[in-house]
Amino acid sequence: MNISQLLINIIQTEVDIEIKGLCLNTQSAQPGDLFIALQGESTNGTDYINQAIDKGCVAILVDSKEIECAIPSIRVNNLPIYLQTLANTFYNNATKIDVIGVTGTNGKTSVTYLISQLLEKLGVKNGLIGTLGITHNKQLYFNTTPDILTLYRVLHHYYQQDIHYAVIEISSHALAQNRIAGLNIKQAVFTNLTQDHLDYHHTLDEYKTTKQRLFTLNCVKSVILNQDDHHYKHFLKVSKGKKQTSYSLNDFNSIKIIQQGFLVQLDHYVFEIPFLGEFNLLNILATLNSVEALGFKRNDIIPLIYQLSTPPGRMQQINHYHAWIDYAHTPNALENAITTLQKHYPNFKIRIVFGCGGNRDRNKRSKMGRIASKLADSIILTNDNPRSENPQTIINDILNGIDDSFELDIIKDRQLAIETAMITLKKNECLIITGKGHETTQQLFNKIIYLNDLQIAQNSIKDT
Repeated sequence: MNISQLLINIIQTEVDIEIKGLCLNTQSAQPGDLFIALQGESTNGTDYINQAIDKGCVAILVDSKEIECAIPSIRVNNLPIYLQTLANTFYNNATKIDVIGVTGTNGKTSVTYLISQLLEKLGVKNGLIGTLGITHNKQLYFNTTPDILTLYRVLHHYYQQDIHYAVIEISSHALAQNRIAGLNIKQAVFTNLTQDHLDYHHTLDEYKTTKQRLFTLNCVKSVILNQDDHHYKHFLKVSKGKKQTSYSLNDFNSIKIIQQGFLVQLDHYVFEIPFLGEFNLLNILATLNSVEALGFKRNDIIPLIYQLSTPPGRMQQINHYHAWIDYAHTPNALENAITTLQKHYPNFKIRIVFGCGGNRDRNKRSKMGRIASKLADSIILTNDNPRSENPQTIINDILNGIDDSFELDIIKDRQLAIETAMITLKKNECLIITGKGHETTQQLFNKIIYLNDLQIAQNSIKDT
């Protein structure tokens, strides 16, 4: 598309150049792209113009003064308000995709992953977009919900590949920043709401108000709601007028805990769920009700549940050891991870390796320390993603929630902490390594290093 055609309803320009795509982030830039340089919360897109040029971008839109550089730059006043128009004009097939949007503090990744798997097994081609990356597309963008231009670009490509469903994790940041504006979201799923991202939203009420936006969109026809969550009635109320489906652990006639998961009865169906944790029972119910609401029969869905697998880094067992990797990085998720092992392995002691992220909600650190020391038998405190914060400051915040009499180890080097925990793990102990899950990097100030919890743990086993 010629850039003058793209901007025809926004601004007149004499620039005559063909563009192949749109991008907001130089990390996802491709040759032939138009780079849109916006002022961000902490950085300005104009600081990355040289990177954009190196990636092959052929023109730039700016919302301040025109920039002198090696490629054409065009000024557009109030540029951010035109992002949806630009995306919809260039990627005009994106809104033809039926989107299933999943939001909540915890469970988004698992539920989207399970819905996508189940649809595939039912013969429905679909795309999955979220924390684990973007499927069906060579360009990976690891962010819970990508920026609006990346979303439109991917959905446009899905349509060209004859994919008509997409399952997307929708974060509170995405809702606050209108990243999903204009998308054809047919179904909205609510998993739960607990404390998280208060560094961004400031209060739980503000966080909740942001989340509810998904359920008030005109395009949403059906909603799937977790009845066991404290905020269920609120989301039920704000989604009035939509087709509402609720799910609860009480839907099961019986639940039997086994070491590798659960044996359950749901109506007249008796089947095994091969995942640990009550939260995964809720994830399965969310998945079942979501797919059923799309028109599939329970008779066809139930036999496929045992064939599903959990996402990488979500209660992922390390070989056949009594050790697991989990993404838990909120107080609620940490509590769920520990109590899960206590229920499935009642005669085992629980060890935990964890830390907290830097430059994020400090208030949850002491809470997570309190939960870990109350529920676990032993703790190794370590670095998570310190980012630009002093690691010792983060650890001190965690220690504020731990009684002085509780014996623990502090090993800031995360690799050494995991190796120590694995090598010293006793036969009557279960180990849970939390915080990073599937992630394979760690940010220490301005340095990003390769660090893979699962790989470290597996290599520790080989070395013993």
